[in-house]
This record gives sequence, C-alpha cells and structure tokens, in this order.
Amino acid sequence: MMHKDFFRFQEALEKRRYEGTLRTLKHPPSGTDFYSNDYLGMAQDKHLREILLRNISENPELLKGSSGSRLISGNSELAGEVEACIALRHGYEAALLFPSGYNANLALFSTLPTRHDMIIVDENIHRSVHDACRLSHARKLKFRHNDVNDLERILRKQNRRCYIAAESLYSMDGDLAPLPELAGLAEKYHAELIVDEAHAFGVFGYGLVSRHRLQHKVLATVVTYGKALGMHGAAILTNELISSYLVNFASPFIYTTAAHDFLWMSIREGYRYLETNARLQVQLRENISVFRAQHLPGPSSEKSPVQAVLIPDRRKLNMVKNNLEEHGFLTYAVFSPAVKEGTERLRICLHSFNTQKEILELTALIKEYID
Repeated sequence: MMHKDFFRFQEALEKRRYEGTLRTLKHPPSGTDFYSNDYLGMAQDKHLREILLRNISENPELLKGSSGSRLISGNSELAGEVEACIALRHGYEAALLFPSGYNANLALFSTLPTRHDMIIVDENIHRSVHDACRLSHARKLKFRHNDVNDLERILRKQNRRCYIAAESLYSMDGDLAPLPELAGLAEKYHAELIVDEAHAFGVFGYGLVSRHRLQHKVLATVVTYGKALGMHGAAILTNELISSYLVNFASPFIYTTAAHDFLWMSIREGYRYLETNARLQVQLRENISVFRAQHLPGPSSEKSPVQAVLIPDRRKLNMVKNNLEEHGFLTYAVFSPAVKEGTERLRICLHSFNTQKEILELTALIKEYID
C-alpha cells in the first residue's frame, strides 16, 4: 500500500498528464530528424563508424571495462593522451575527461566556489549548473539573459570572489552569449568566467571561446561530445592548477567509475573526423540559412542550429508538434517549467543532413498555425 505522503507524487504526475506535458520514455518514432542534437550527423556517419570498428578490430582491449574510478583502477595511458590532445587543440594547459557534461558542470561548480564566494549565472544557464550550485556552499545570483549591464550591476555590488556562468550557445533560445563582453567584465571585476560550450563545440569549430581567442580570460570551458561530435562524454578545459584541484577535490570525478577506453578512443577519432570533414559544418550553415530565410518569429541567432519558434499557447503548441509528426517531421515542444511560462516554444534542430526540401516543407506547415 502506498504511503499517504506519496499521493503528492501521483497528483503531480496527473497534473502534467492533464496539461499534456507528462514526460515518458518512448522509442524514437520514424521521421525526418529536426529534434536531435546530432548537428553534423556524426552520430550516424557510416564512415566514422567504420573507423571506430577498425580501431576495435585492431585493439579489442578498448572494450575492456575500466573496473573503477580513475584514481583507483580506471585510469589508462590512452585517457591521458586524449586529454593532452584535447587541451592542445583548444589552447588550454589541461583537459579533464568526464562521462557527461552534466558531471563536468557538477564537478566545477560544486568544487571551486566556497561559502565565501558568489556564483552569478545567466538566468537561462543549463539545469546542471543550477543543480551544481545546490551542492556548493556559495551563494547564487542570476543576471538577466545575455544582459551585460545587469551583470555589471550585480558585480559592482560584490565584495567577494565571483564566478560567472554562461553558455556560449543556449540550447532553448538558440542565441549566442556576448562572450567578449562577459570576459571583459570578468577581468574588470576580478571575477572568474566559466563557459559551457555543449552546443557550440563542433558547430563553431572548437567552440566560441576558441574562435574569440578568450582562453586566457576564461577560467574553464566545458565541451561535450554527445552533440555535434556524435559520441558521449565531456571535458573541462582549464589550467594545470584547476585540473589538479578537481582531481583531488571534485566528488563527481573522484567517485565515478571511469569509462572504458573505447569512449576515449571514439572522442579522439571524432576530433580527427571533424577536422578532415569541414563540409559538414558548411552544409549545416547552408541549411540554417535556408531556414532563416523563411522568417519564422523567434529569439534564435541566425547562425544557430537551434531555432526556437515561440508558441505560448500549450494547446496550439501540441497541435503544431503533432501535425508535424503526422507529416513525418520530428520536432520537440518545450513547456514550462523547462522554460518560463509564456515562452513555450517549438524547438527545431537543424542538421547537416537535412535537405532544403525538408526544411521548406517543415516551415510551410508551421506557418499554417502562426501566420
């Protein structure tokens, strides 16, 4: 018999079911992909898959389980080599590998700030950063999304060390952070800037921190490999001091079983494939241009593979999403509390493998509801 206190769980689920926002695990439906983070198609690239299979065939030991955390039995020579290669490519002193970007953010924000510090986050920062701040003893404040004036207003009032958290490309609005301005404010107020590049890495080469050459002004950058690279895992890019400190004090690193070498090898080969197949980024940019030329209303950058179409009416949003699926187009409807109430949207992800015909058909169907 269910304990009476658990009825609130049932009530919460029933409320979401009534509102049409209940999350369930489903097998991916068939259709044209306009909802995954596989921006460059590398998760399904047959040539890259052949490279990975060849590596396994030549060295089956890659599939051996790690058997423990990296501080006990789970470290390997390959992991260190891949970290060195990643750091060199991104222009940082060190890179530290993690099984996911969520883990990497937990490690950074739960470990570096102390109770004497302040974490100032963009209000649209990823949930993993908010969860990490709960594990930290530091105070947390939010600044208005991409508003450098609001950030400076907050910084001006602080008399403690501050950590600023931002994404370079935001996954819900599809807009870009003003990274040079954020870095300038961090330098002016002796704060530390940390940038999550989960959705920018691969789409913009090594990411926007690298593109703006801000490595010396950004304390740590998080890059993830489950999106444009089509793999899994993440890396924190930073200096040797911070990397060593995380190895010694970051619980998400210390107490997590290491991935096996197959993952580290896949990341290495993913970088190589990315560097030798620039056509993927070119095709993605062309597809983004085709979509933007249809002039759908939304907050997204003209350079972003994530394009948000605001439809604040929940009923209409479900209708649009379901109608698209009936026509074979897979998109994602985002409701509150994932976004602010009144800013619900259809989240569309563009890829290098989408065709112009598919994009035009998709946008024509959306326009039937919003024109």
